[in-house]
Amino acid sequence: MILRAQANGGQPGSPWLVFLHGFSGDCREWQQIGEQFPDFSRLYIDLPGHGDSADIRVSGFADVCDLLRNTLFSYNILKYWLVGYSLGGRVAMMAACQTLPGLCGLVVEGGHPGLQREAERDARRLSDGRWAARFRREPLRDVFTDWYQQPVFASLDASQREALVALRSQNNGETLAAMLEATSLAVQPDLRARLNVRTFPFYYLCGERDSKFRALAAELSVPCHMIRNAGHNAHRENPAGVVDSLAQILRL
Repeated sequence: MILRAQANGGQPGSPWLVFLHGFSGDCREWQQIGEQFPDFSRLYIDLPGHGDSADIRVSGFADVCDLLRNTLFSYNILKYWLVGYSLGGRVAMMAACQTLPGLCGLVVEGGHPGLQREAERDARRLSDGRWAARFRREPLRDVFTDWYQQPVFASLDASQREALVALRSQNNGETLAAMLEATSLAVQPDLRARLNVRTFPFYYLCGERDSKFRALAAELSVPCHMIRNAGHNAHRENPAGVVDSLAQILRL
């Protein structure tokens, strides 16, 4: 089985850019950014439970990483960068730590490397369980209206929140709930130690108003590109800033 994706060709011989979206997004989320790099072939993936992969169910990160590996193989992608936002960033870090063949480098925007204390995992398990229950039983507009009131989205204004609520409400609540549980931070291992001994380039992107993830980036001791005038969803709030940062990274 493979994940659904959209592939756009670039110059032969160049590495691919493989884009992984955040929770409740889909393959379109990164396209505004990716299409600014026409020399690179681009693959925009729908993660399980999302977009055209909504019917694909997984039991955990191992399944997601296997699907990602199968998908890359199906497109004959032998040399690539993984670029992931939030959930997609966590998937990218997990996959990179499993020594995926052909990985040229890793770019993560607002992705969590993992919780370090069992009490944090217990709290996250309860929180994600409550959200999953709401996704299964309530209208998505109501759930996402509350979802975007979480502190990590504090930098959004009312119009930005409404735009995201309208966009995300097109999803399937049951498949979102299943993916949320399968890839919860409660079940993700702490990746700090493995990332600290990596053999691949790793860059972090973070909105300047995203204080939580700025602190996490500092913990990882990796090059961090601060995206001005942006919060947690930096590539949506300041796409030009993310394009500039990604261009700097890919020239290195």
